[in-house]
Amino acid sequence: MAALPLVLDPTLGAAYVGVVVAAALHGVSCVQAWYYFTHQKDTWPTKTLVAAVMVFDTIHQILISHTIYIYVIKNYNNPPFLANLVWSMIVEVLFNGLTALLVQSFLTLRVWRLSNRNIWLTSIVILLVAAEFGCVVAFGTLSLQFKTFAQLQQLKYLSISVNALAAAGDVLIAFVLCTLLHRSRTGFHRSDTMINKLILFAVNTGFLTSLCAVASLISIVVAGGTFLYIAFYFCIGRLYSNSLLATLNARKMIRGSADGIHSTSENLSLSLRELPKSGTVFSRVKIFLLFWRGRGKPLTTSHAPSLQRPTNISIKINTTKEFATDSDQGHELHDAEKGDPSGMSAAGSSRCPSVANVNGVELP
Repeated sequence: MAALPLVLDPTLGAAYVGVVVAAALHGVSCVQAWYYFTHQKDTWPTKTLVAAVMVFDTIHQILISHTIYIYVIKNYNNPPFLANLVWSMIVEVLFNGLTALLVQSFLTLRVWRLSNRNIWLTSIVILLVAAEFGCVVAFGTLSLQFKTFAQLQQLKYLSISVNALAAAGDVLIAFVLCTLLHRSRTGFHRSDTMINKLILFAVNTGFLTSLCAVASLISIVVAGGTFLYIAFYFCIGRLYSNSLLATLNARKMIRGSADGIHSTSENLSLSLRELPKSGTVFSRVKIFLLFWRGRGKPLTTSHAPSLQRPTNISIKINTTKEFATDSDQGHELHDAEKGDPSGMSAAGSSRCPSVANVNGVELP
């Protein structure tokens, strides 16, 4: 009786595709890391974060390449060995988890700053991130005791938990960032343009990683006997590192997108001590505004000598005009919050002028 052909497409074939895609994404992240270290001037904590992410990402790529080499090259034409676990396939889970932990912690810091240090909101995000990493550590520690894939099936619930928590955490972070940024809109084209770009990056960051986690989750539930979920999991770390580097490198582009929008301000003061006491305050302000619009000058005693009766109220009106010009070379908007390398909080800072500010009310 002829031996049945060995079908490796859904197992080693899927894992091989995952390694190739992960290697391509690693190349992209290396280019982005080179650009970051040669063009960005961040503080040492941010540079250390990027360096650590790249180190973990590189180690992970080495580990998964070693796994495929052992199965495909060293044990070529040795079907019984395919049922055994290779140590590098287990250890790579830990480094993938470390990459996810660093990037998600960076995004959690954004949530903390943009939410004005909202403890409850930040705690929910931290809880999901910590739970995901805890499941990764538990899976890696327990699976080192196993020798075959059949034994590894006992930890299927941990694999499901890791992917489910990863997807939930990424979606929550993206949703919170988009909501907080949307509430930071000022109505000015310059700041709103920056906020739109930041929202786009927040959505893309959470969408790609959560989509990969959901694909891995569906694969392990529907086709747990194959390596399809492993192929997706091999790539998720690269998506985290690339999304982090893309966000950091895009800050100049985001700032540049607001170039050409400039603002000028005028301060106009009106003392109502010289207006007659008869009539309401609204009518007196209306007289002033109509007079100013028609003449282009503030109302003074010389312009309206008949309005001499004292009223102990003064109003100051700040007007801001916004206009577009050609892009100014070298114009950059500083980050609103010192130490926030992402520039996420810059768009909603207090530097954005208000359209009209009425203050200076003086009581008798």
